[in-house]
Amino acid sequence: MSDLLYRISIAIAPRLYVVLSSLWFGTCRLEVRGQENMDKMLAHGAGVVPFWHYSVFYMIYHLRHYSGVAMVSASKDGEYLARVVRLLNFETVRGSSNRFGVRALKGMVDHVKQGKNAGIVADGSQGPPLKAQPGAILLAAKSGSPIVPVAWAVKYAKAFNSWDRTLLPLPFSPMILQYGEPIWVEPELTAETVEQYRQQLETVLNTMYRQLWGEFGREGHGKENEKPKRSG
Repeated sequence: MSDLLYRISIAIAPRLYVVLSSLWFGTCRLEVRGQENMDKMLAHGAGVVPFWHYSVFYMIYHLRHYSGVAMVSASKDGEYLARVVRLLNFETVRGSSNRFGVRALKGMVDHVKQGKNAGIVADGSQGPPLKAQPGAILLAAKSGSPIVPVAWAVKYAKAFNSWDRTLLPLPFSPMILQYGEPIWVEPELTAETVEQYRQQLETVLNTMYRQLWGEFGREGHGKENEKPKRSG
């Protein structure tokens, strides 16, 4: 019976989520900054787009506009997310985003070389939050494509009790999304240069993160930062 319920839920839940989230997120008021940086990446052909895990619900929806590929856990539960991202115009590579396994990395590189943009959770599937993992750096080096970091902030949101306080924007909430300047990674890397690029990416993402959340009167999205109260 459990297998039957799983097959039924895996057939229905992803489609239902895509329909409802499209209606939900479509009510929000989005301001996009740095579009010229994304345009530079697209002019090159394709690139790597890393973002923090807390923003994954909205970022997957937003990046559906671009031909893309995403890495999704190879676990049974990961099949739900895999089907969601396929419905949102992404190809998928199954593997560990936290460890960025060799086979998964090769699959992502192949897709980027074919002109698909890679959406990457910069802090991985298990964190620690707001600390970049080296996956985006390795992918950019091996594919020869630039990295365009992206940050997102929302005025009103529901925070889940997860390791990264994943956010679900509330309907009609103002949001800001910013694309950073492209980062080009040299093809031949050492452990030292990987760490240098990793720190650069982390610094850029967190600088944009603090700036955007500051415009909503907050230092960040975490539990210690109380969300603004709706007026009226």
